[in-house]
Amino acid sequence: MSDHHVDGPVPGSSQRKEIYTYNAPWTIFAMAWSHRPDPCQFRLAIGSYVEQYSNAVQIVKKSVGPYHSHDRHMGHQHKPEYGVANGEIYKACKIEHPYPCTKILWSPDRSQGSKDLLATTGDYLRIWSVADDCSGRGTLDHKKEALLDNNKNSEYCAPLTSFDWNETDPSMLGTSSIDTTCTIWDVTTQTAKTQLIAHDKEVFDIAFARGQHVFASVGADGSVRMFDLRSLEHSTIIYESPNLDPLLRLAWNKQDPNYLATFMVESQSTVILDIRIPSMPVAELGGHSACVNAVTWAPHSSCHICTAGDDSQALIWDLSSMPKAIEDPILAYNAEGEINNLQWSATQPDWISIGFGNKLQILRV
Repeated sequence: MSDHHVDGPVPGSSQRKEIYTYNAPWTIFAMAWSHRPDPCQFRLAIGSYVEQYSNAVQIVKKSVGPYHSHDRHMGHQHKPEYGVANGEIYKACKIEHPYPCTKILWSPDRSQGSKDLLATTGDYLRIWSVADDCSGRGTLDHKKEALLDNNKNSEYCAPLTSFDWNETDPSMLGTSSIDTTCTIWDVTTQTAKTQLIAHDKEVFDIAFARGQHVFASVGADGSVRMFDLRSLEHSTIIYESPNLDPLLRLAWNKQDPNYLATFMVESQSTVILDIRIPSMPVAELGGHSACVNAVTWAPHSSCHICTAGDDSQALIWDLSSMPKAIEDPILAYNAEGEINNLQWSATQPDWISIGFGNKLQILRV
């Protein structure tokens, strides 16, 4: 993604590898970068999207060492236990998962001695721990730590659409549900701290602001609502979409918490909101020729954001000139298929991951 438009790797163009590709055995939907430093450089979790009960999560890593394009031709397999050449992405762990997971996140807790936790949402909130399996092959063991359900009064579960893990207080996690509620969980005690009716219809996404107390949600009623855990009797409607069209995703700028990003279902543009100026978008990002599916802020910059969609494009935007109109992205990457998801690595901000079809691609930006 070093030029304005990039269509993929150019053989021999650089000694640095700019793009890594991993082929999963199924369509990839959910994905997340690990927050922990790892000698293998890359460690991500990816979730399957298969329209049946049996689904899966894979943890993938980069095999250690430099990549040489001639390795395979010369018969060099530096790490035969991986079954891949050095510098390639391999499966380190597989977790069976009922139904596709709607989101995956690693715990932001990087403290020494704490468990390495991974959470998924779908029919329920599940929390897993992973650890090296001591085989020497770079593979991992997993253990289910918790299955959390707050539907105590019903034999049926209300599927969870998304969740967010609080980076300031990693014991706190918030989920959103089709039953109009958001639930704030205590991961340590595995109990619900609070549950609130957040919207008039299904809630599609939830995101914490920087800090412990404030979060926002979006949903089928077309509103962005902001909540403060210190005074939950009130919420603030920051924005309502034209015609109250459903809002699908929400991303909070962690470098400048005045800014949020959201987009409508089947929309080709992303809306940038300033919580100091409710109800009016401060910017709208076009650029896509088909619907937007994912948005993520740069973890290291307050004015950069990436969007991706069904037009197979991932676009990086510079918002530093707001409130002037933002006409064009500063970078564009053309994938080989409709991009379902996108994540920007918080620990390695030079790298973005995208998912399209059964491919995970890791791109240097």
